[in-house]
Amino acid sequence: QVQLVESGGGLVQAGGSLRLSCIVSGSSFSINAIGWFRQAPGKERELVAAFSRDGSTNYVDSVKGRFTSSRDNSKNAVYLQMNNLKPEDTAVYYCNAASPRLRVDWGQGTQVTVSS
Repeated sequence: QVQLVESGGGLVQAGGSLRLSCIVSGSSFSINAIGWFRQAPGKERELVAAFSRDGSTNYVDSVKGRFTSSRDNSKNAVYLQMNNLKPEDTAVYYCNAASPRLRVDWGQGTQVTVSS
């Protein structure tokens, strides 16, 4: 059974940075399929970053130029470097398969709070 464990969130001032980690364990689930999601209070969960088959990464417009996703196959880990954070980035961040058909049970997520 696949387990997803997110960490690295916290409270940061606007303009600050955080690095989130997602550790995938429990099966041969490919980290190349992993995307980063976030859910703000009262809003639906949205996909903010996902790896493409050509090796590039796609980002939602609101985070382009500020967020960078990377992966370490040796550690079965995916990371999300978030720079120049804005209050509107405040949300619980999750990792999971970007494709709905590959999605597994959601982890607990990690809270990111950006103060103005």
